[in-house]
Amino acid sequence: MNKFLFSLLVLLLLPVAAVIIITPMDSQKQYIFGLISIGLLFLLGISKSRRISVVMVIMSIMMSTRYIYWRATETLHFNSTIEAILGIGLFLAELYVWLILLLGYLQTTWPLKRTIEPLPDDTSLWPTVDVYIPSYNESLDVVRDTVLAAQCIDYPKDKIKIYVLDDGKRDEFAVFSADAGVGYITRNDNFHAKAGNLNHAMKLTKGELICVFDCDHVATRAFLQATVGSFLKDPRLALIQTPHYFYSPDPFERNLSAGRTMPNEGALFYGPVQQGNDNWNATFFCGSCAVIRRVALEEVGGFAVETVTEDAHSALKMQRRGWNTAFLDIPLAAGLATERLGLHVIQRTRWARGMTQIFRVDNPLFGRGLKWQQRLCYLNAMLHFQFGLPRVVFLTAPLAFLLFNLNIISSSASLIFAYALPHLVMSLYINSRMNGRFRYTFWGEIYETVMAFHLILPTIVTLFAPKRGKFNVTDKGGLLDVGFFDFNIVKPHLIVAILMIIGIGYGVVRAIFHDYFAIDPNVIALNVAWGSFSVLILLAAIAVAKETRQVRKTIRIDVAIPAIIHYANGISLRTTTIDMSMGGVQLVTPDVRYLEEEIEEVEIQLSSGAESFPVSQVSGNKERIRLQFENLPLSKRRELVRVVLCRADAWIGEEYPQDNPFKSLLSIIRCVFELFYNTWKERRAKTKPADATSKSEAA
Repeated sequence: MNKFLFSLLVLLLLPVAAVIIITPMDSQKQYIFGLISIGLLFLLGISKSRRISVVMVIMSIMMSTRYIYWRATETLHFNSTIEAILGIGLFLAELYVWLILLLGYLQTTWPLKRTIEPLPDDTSLWPTVDVYIPSYNESLDVVRDTVLAAQCIDYPKDKIKIYVLDDGKRDEFAVFSADAGVGYITRNDNFHAKAGNLNHAMKLTKGELICVFDCDHVATRAFLQATVGSFLKDPRLALIQTPHYFYSPDPFERNLSAGRTMPNEGALFYGPVQQGNDNWNATFFCGSCAVIRRVALEEVGGFAVETVTEDAHSALKMQRRGWNTAFLDIPLAAGLATERLGLHVIQRTRWARGMTQIFRVDNPLFGRGLKWQQRLCYLNAMLHFQFGLPRVVFLTAPLAFLLFNLNIISSSASLIFAYALPHLVMSLYINSRMNGRFRYTFWGEIYETVMAFHLILPTIVTLFAPKRGKFNVTDKGGLLDVGFFDFNIVKPHLIVAILMIIGIGYGVVRAIFHDYFAIDPNVIALNVAWGSFSVLILLAAIAVAKETRQVRKTIRIDVAIPAIIHYANGISLRTTTIDMSMGGVQLVTPDVRYLEEEIEEVEIQLSSGAESFPVSQVSGNKERIRLQFENLPLSKRRELVRVVLCRADAWIGEEYPQDNPFKSLLSIIRCVFELFYNTWKERRAKTKPADATSKSEAA
């Protein structure tokens, strides 16, 4: 299909869509129409063409708009004030979801898959780069390897300068910076937090480009060579952002068994969303793992200080001045994810406050300098963090009928189902088709439900008082000796889940005796099904709060690299690594010599050369040997960082399988089952010793 015919098809569909949206039908015709539409969608889904995806998106927009039009014109009739308040609240929540759906389609339907722009052979033409590593209260153990990794970046030494920006004013950081041979910058105050720290460093440095890494993000050696070339090709390029990749598991990956086998929470944003933003020249700066042109920053007065999300706001300001931005979808650095759910909530709350602040003080819909596509991409990012209240409305809406017999949708169950089914099925199917390797179906509901109750107050307060609140630093690198259940984080989830279970039970009773209660059993069935899904999502969110132990100071990275074991008696044996960390290495056991001889060193062989590290043996068997790195001087640790964390291909892994909505739903059910089963096993294990003691005493 050529572009002309494709455009003609789209134009023809628009008036057809308008007629379909406004034409009233009875429930039977709606069922037939909906089933035909869904069948046509699945038939089109056989083709993997991007243009067919666009047609499917248009069909989804038609069905969702049709549902919203029906809700607005036919269902907002109420018998009491409380029904009107709850019913209009539910409709506004649905209107919010419809708008987010449309804006999401705008962002993800046309992703731009950008490639690396090569640098010229003449290195004298390469621009100078200042690497900023801001820190406030993080430990030196976290920051050290980030600095050493930056020193391993392959770039002319006379054109790169590395600076530790220490807002904590700590002597040990100054000493380390001097020993490592990097710049150390501090200041007398902490005004404007991270943005102020970066702006202060800009006054003291001169590099043409500024590269920012959060203090836990270690860069690969290819970071600058993969990103800087774009600035030479496009003189109006202000920013190139790369993904935030995390080599440690986040709370969802660590606390839920299913979370370890699927894309993490950020994969959708650092994939189709940012690629779609890039297509519209609306890439966001994400605070780290990015390179920025100094003159563009200086033109807007440096990093934005009006909000707590200085990153996205800075990009918005530069784009208003006509500067371009880009996103390179290659993981070129990796960092530490939030270790506990409580820290995760604090971090996301700051993001929500910051995006709400931008919405108030520098709304992208208004002002000069932006194209309409850029305005809508930024609008989606800001509206996204308002999901707290709508999400809670959807979770609790069935309670209005189940517990209080309030009708907040003035329609029959059959007509609601007939209009809602195509809207829901199409949106789920198309998002799964286009973004299924980055976000599995129904898991977005869990990510949002975990946060929903905690975002309502901060976002509402910020809407009315955008200057309230302060910048909160997310702690990284912590350990957890004992697992526990974080009751405080999920207290509202537990309360709503209990109420919903009571409501479902009462609903089932009324369904059985529907003649006595004079209630349509179909309405009860609809609300019970809706409530049951809410309970499932709530319980899955609650399961995330069951924190598992985190006792490893360093994260193991699975990697197979040729290695040589050097024994104290002079014998050397070739083998291969199984995994490595900054604390040690596991190797394939070459023979049983390790039982009798002492291992002194292990030599890691890379294409760029070999490096030897002193080690001591921890354990061994016929399959693997565990070795621990001994006290390493700074020069050796830098080489270990280069070997373990800085390889150009260190974070490039395999793609996740395409989403299957049914399997995804089953994985959520499994997580809920494991929450109860594992809790039961732990309690049983705790009571067994006591039972055994009492029996022995009785004997």
